[in-house]
Amino acid sequence: MTEPTAKKKTAPRKAATRKRAPAAKKAAAARKPARKTPSVKPVSVLIVGAGFAGLGMAIRLKQAGINDFVILERGNAVGGTWRDNQYPGAACDIPSNLYSYSFAPNPDWSRSFSGSQEILGYIHHLVAEFDLEKHIRFEQNVAELSFDDKTGVWTATTDKKAVFAGRAAVMAQGPLSNCSFPAITGIDDFQGHKIHSARWDHDYDFSGKRVAVIGTGASGIQIIPELVKTAAHVKVFQRTPGWVLPRPDFATPAWNKALFRKLPASQQAMRNLLYWTHESMALAVIWNSPLTRIAERVARLHLRRQVKDRWLRRQLTPDFTIGCKRVLVSNDYYPALQKDNAKLITWPIARISEKGVRTVEGIEHQVDCIVFATGFDVSHSGTPFPVKGRGGRVLGDEWQGGAQAYKSINVSGYPNLFMTFGPNSGPGHNSALVYMESQLDYAVKGIKKILQDNLKMLDVKEDVQRRHNKEMQKRLARTNWNSGCKSWYLTEDGFNATMYPGFATQYAAQMAEFEERDYETV
Repeated sequence: MTEPTAKKKTAPRKAATRKRAPAAKKAAAARKPARKTPSVKPVSVLIVGAGFAGLGMAIRLKQAGINDFVILERGNAVGGTWRDNQYPGAACDIPSNLYSYSFAPNPDWSRSFSGSQEILGYIHHLVAEFDLEKHIRFEQNVAELSFDDKTGVWTATTDKKAVFAGRAAVMAQGPLSNCSFPAITGIDDFQGHKIHSARWDHDYDFSGKRVAVIGTGASGIQIIPELVKTAAHVKVFQRTPGWVLPRPDFATPAWNKALFRKLPASQQAMRNLLYWTHESMALAVIWNSPLTRIAERVARLHLRRQVKDRWLRRQLTPDFTIGCKRVLVSNDYYPALQKDNAKLITWPIARISEKGVRTVEGIEHQVDCIVFATGFDVSHSGTPFPVKGRGGRVLGDEWQGGAQAYKSINVSGYPNLFMTFGPNSGPGHNSALVYMESQLDYAVKGIKKILQDNLKMLDVKEDVQRRHNKEMQKRLARTNWNSGCKSWYLTEDGFNATMYPGFATQYAAQMAEFEERDYETV
């Protein structure tokens, strides 16, 4: 270790240097060794996120012969939303044989609708099967993604100041990756225990506890049946009832698994059957049609069969068209609400108090724990971290009026950048992974174009993007999502930047062709 006195001896020499003539200064500077600026060799592709999207992107790149990529993952394990959502009862509401990649089938699903642990196991299987772990950099939380106009390179800077660079970048962090407690007055005053569904506290013992559950969406209706099994009392605070359909969930027999393993075509046939069944549901939930009335009758029949009390049925009956909000699927939610230790509260919440939840009629519901099943922070008009494109333009600023992209995957002014689950790519009736596969294959085509033609920029033309989005919003205006109810699909002023207004088949057709004329190339 150098002693402080050694530094002090150099001070007079520095002062003398400052008195030299300009020519002497230049000569001295010329003799000094130039300070080397740290440089990062760019890989072919940077991928942000190691959930379904990021890992799927990596697999498709490898299958296309592109192995020079890095995956940046903010957590210490893969899995994304399925790593984070480990609350009791967590499961997918799409059948397992459809909620998986067609290029990586799993013949051993234990049930028709798998739980979060089994889905997470499938994700870990993908990592092992396709040798992806060597490409993943864990605990690298991207703080900024910026494009260099001169070099045509994207640079990702993490919150640990680590720097990674790539000729192309893929934002695969997913729309359901960030969560926070809702902005309810007094939430910080509560002296009991708070749990968010996406950050479950597995160490908390609910036995004998009085529990409030705020939220009756997709996660809420899965959590509530589990809580009533152990808690002393569960109060469910409902803002708006949703349409709930029965879930045809069955254990997979051993012979079925053996058949899928020995005859993969049989599993593909099952996948095709599930795909077209869900495609037909688009006619009920996306547009208002005679099938919409049929779907609503099925949901009402399900409610009538499971809830005998008329007043409770009335409280649980939606007043909006099915599909306007996310359609829910459950066999045990309604029975759980009728347990002796459960109670549905429909009065609006006024505030959170020190001891519980106070509703607008003045009643304070005292509880030991509040579970917030309030979903994720879905951004319709921003990005999870600053994204800077050509000329330093900032994507979050441009999206303040509502997110827009070309085919949900590219944005003008942000060359060589690809998105998964980008604007208007959300499905309302079919598996998200069906849409995802179309996005991944489209991105591979664009990335291959960049690498094979040694392009500095592949940037969708602004007028092409504008025409695409004008048509998209025109089509969305005729859907149930835009029919008047409030949902997380829409911005505060009613702009729909989330959903795709059509069949999954139409979305796949849109993504099947990579039209080079739609892009500016440099």
